[in-house]
Amino acid sequence: MERILITSAIPYINGIKHLGNLIGSQLPADLYARYMRGRGNEVMFICATDEHGTPAELAAAKVGQPVAEFCAEMHKVQSEIAEGFRLSFDHFGRSSSPQNHKLTQHFAGKLAENGLIEEVSEKQVYSHADGRFLPDRYIEGTCPNCGYDKARGDQCENCTKQLEPTDLIDPRSAVSGSTDLEVRETKHLYLRQSTLRDKLDEWINSKKDWPILTTSIAKKWLHDGDGLRDRGITRDLHWGVPVKKGDEDWPGMEGKVFYVWFDAPIEYIAATSEWAEANGKPDACWQRWWRTDMGADDVKYVQFMGKDNVPFHTLSFPATIMGSGEPWKLVDYIKSFNYLNYDGGQFSTSQGRGVFMDQALSILPADYWRWWLLSHAPESSDSEFTWENFQASVNKDLADVLGNFVSRVTKFCRSKFGEAVPEGGTNGPDEEKLIAEITIRIRAYETHMGAMEVRKSASELRAIWVAGNEYLQTAAPWAKFKTDPDAAAASIRLSLNLIRIYAVLSAPFIPDASATIMAALKTDDMDWPNDVAAALETLPAGHAFEVPDVLFGKILDEDREKWQVQFAGVRKD
Repeated sequence: MERILITSAIPYINGIKHLGNLIGSQLPADLYARYMRGRGNEVMFICATDEHGTPAELAAAKVGQPVAEFCAEMHKVQSEIAEGFRLSFDHFGRSSSPQNHKLTQHFAGKLAENGLIEEVSEKQVYSHADGRFLPDRYIEGTCPNCGYDKARGDQCENCTKQLEPTDLIDPRSAVSGSTDLEVRETKHLYLRQSTLRDKLDEWINSKKDWPILTTSIAKKWLHDGDGLRDRGITRDLHWGVPVKKGDEDWPGMEGKVFYVWFDAPIEYIAATSEWAEANGKPDACWQRWWRTDMGADDVKYVQFMGKDNVPFHTLSFPATIMGSGEPWKLVDYIKSFNYLNYDGGQFSTSQGRGVFMDQALSILPADYWRWWLLSHAPESSDSEFTWENFQASVNKDLADVLGNFVSRVTKFCRSKFGEAVPEGGTNGPDEEKLIAEITIRIRAYETHMGAMEVRKSASELRAIWVAGNEYLQTAAPWAKFKTDPDAAAASIRLSLNLIRIYAVLSAPFIPDASATIMAALKTDDMDWPNDVAAALETLPAGHAFEVPDVLFGKILDEDREKWQVQFAGVRKD
């Protein structure tokens, strides 16, 4: 048994996320968590809402709510949507929690003790129209590197180049659109990341198994241009973690808060502390996941995120951990994803383009979306959601292959043998051939799932479903029943047990359908099919079952056409 710590990138609080956000971190993390639990491992799966900074302030102001009240309400909304998609977090925390305040201030104090915090008098952009300093990400302009005209003052989303607001061409306020900007002097704290460049480089070089996407982005930030730069970790805002050195005030930093990128990843640790407190557990229970002096040295820590989050998780957060000089657990593997685009364009939270998570659940159950997103995960390159592809995948994979097999077997058994696993007959050549093929494919499925190869895992799972349908066509129990009822019974008995195996294997991808199958089979035996031949005898002759309702209804052309029109424009809340 392994101990596996899993974190997915924490979503901003300022709105409901789209399907691109879901497949970029939370959903594949859930797939891996469910699989690892199913294999008998001890798993801690952590996520949270990212609640600090200007995005939260502006979103709250837009709806006329105090920011704390807005964040609490949106955390509840995002929690409910996560439950709707069956995301199996052990804890879904909040970066505004007292635990994260305390831990963020603790790390800042340790970094200061170790000479890794520098006070810098700098010039920042002040917007007269907005009456405030603008955080880097709320200044937009043209990227001097690639010419993208909506680059932010901290990073260009198009080419991922790290920027300063003064680098932008024709800068403007992303809040009001005003170009009436003034550069004013203010004092802030900087994390001296550059002093850890060699240490970070050595650490990244040691990760030989990381995806190319992850390491290439990290290396680009480390070595392009001037290389890794020191990074501001405070802002002139009201909403956030107040700047302190541990429990002590920080002279000169009164009224300032830590920059959201600094406190947000620390929330992974804090959320685990929140989990312990919520469940009445002592500190040692969460520390054993995060501190190597408390048992975390045998933990495998895996992070899931979109490529835009890679720089902060390969460089800045590790710099915080390393720089503290304390025995905190560093990530072992970072699974990063490219972008999922939407029907010829891009998903965009800010522009309201695409299908959002609440909208998706309002028209179809979670399993439909889970299957399509995971089987089309943007791993090696960007992928694109189209309604035609979605319809075809659901209808062919879920309805025609898996759903059809379950329906044919259970209905035939009920009509010829009754609602119980039939007795009689023994396995013949067709059954032995199926067992051999399924065994090979399950071992391949395990390999892909263990390696977090999401699309390959989905492809192998579908092939396992297909093998059952092909067997059924060859064995033809409906024909055998007329001349050799025992042979037909043996075939159906094996097929009913194969349905149970399908439920076990499919649970990480489509948990609701898996639960429906298990309920119909009247068993809670989710044992993994390590020995396929033995697993195909789990449900003995005489074991009662029910014919389940249709697992997956097909998407009709008129539904697809309706949804294409419905989601063609900008989301209006």
